[in-house]
Amino acid sequence: MVELLSVSLDDRKLVDRFIRVQWYIHREHHPSPHWVPPLMMDRRDYLNTNKNPFFEHAECAFWIAQKDGKDVGRIAAVHDEDWERFHGEKAGYFGMFDAPDDPQVAHALLDAATTWLRGRGLESVLGPFDLSTNYMAGALIDAFDTEPGMNMPYNPPYYPTLLEGYGLTKAKDLFQWYLSTSTPIPEKVARIADKIQQRNRVTVRTMDLKRWDDEVARVLDIYNDAWEKNWGFVPVSEKEFRHIATDLKMVVNENLALMAEVDGEPVAFVITIMNLNPILKKVDGKLFPFGLFRLLWDMKVRPKVNDCRLIVLGIKDGYRRRGIDSILFVETHRAASRLGWKGGEIGWTLEDNDMVNRAIESMAGTHTKTYRVYGAQL
Repeated sequence: MVELLSVSLDDRKLVDRFIRVQWYIHREHHPSPHWVPPLMMDRRDYLNTNKNPFFEHAECAFWIAQKDGKDVGRIAAVHDEDWERFHGEKAGYFGMFDAPDDPQVAHALLDAATTWLRGRGLESVLGPFDLSTNYMAGALIDAFDTEPGMNMPYNPPYYPTLLEGYGLTKAKDLFQWYLSTSTPIPEKVARIADKIQQRNRVTVRTMDLKRWDDEVARVLDIYNDAWEKNWGFVPVSEKEFRHIATDLKMVVNENLALMAEVDGEPVAFVITIMNLNPILKKVDGKLFPFGLFRLLWDMKVRPKVNDCRLIVLGIKDGYRRRGIDSILFVETHRAASRLGWKGGEIGWTLEDNDMVNRAIESMAGTHTKTYRVYGAQL
């Protein structure tokens, strides 16, 4: 018998139980050495309606599934007014989905989420998202025996079966790529990128982390313009973007946050974050009493970070198809090589974003993982 427990985000104990469902799934039900425990402190802040600006434009509901008195699953339902306003569609999300290999539990959770969304007058559902496409998105459908990228989802291999068994179908696939610094930049690609840079008066500089607030304003201006026509895009308010950027600053290496300018005008950017997952596994979700010391020791005192993830790249409308994406990929590869890092992941990218995907392939990037966003009519 499956019982569902509604979770109020004002109840700290229930929120902690909701978060810790992941430990049951990945440590007890389907143990995996590849799962990376999230930081409890970070997840609490993420689900704090007073701290996370996402909740200013979204109404959400959360449930824990219990079986035989044990917390075994969880789900969130999200009505994002920004999505509805921007896309003109009455669509909601489901997300933060975790369940055992048990259709009864999974379907009970999905029933709760879809019923709640339908009750708000919504006509379709997409997911899984945590809690929108501006955060973690998709369910892993392959490469289950590999490490996830920094801030990328990881789930057991039976999740696609559970979701499809409920009647959800593919809405869009998201690709993750890997580029090794041991693979030299193809000579032709480097030569063309350098020529494009000179011919179009493109200069590339590192962002000034000491003036991060100013840089974030420039990035936001480009981001909302660059991604506006992409599938699943939801504009980000300045307040929410700055909230995200505060966390990003902690995991950005100053050599890998790059701004491209034309005649002094910022027109494109790329941000690559350090892969802290090996350190986060040791911390096991707890920064105190010793987790923070271990994290800082491995990052600063005895650096163990040797790879990264290119998390976002944006080019203003009017400057696309000029090769600026290739310039930023080349400069990122060169910077990671100078740091002595072995390489890094790129993505996610949309499966049908041919321009960006071809640019990655031209750099000898390899498609390594696929994440699927599912959808259904309500």
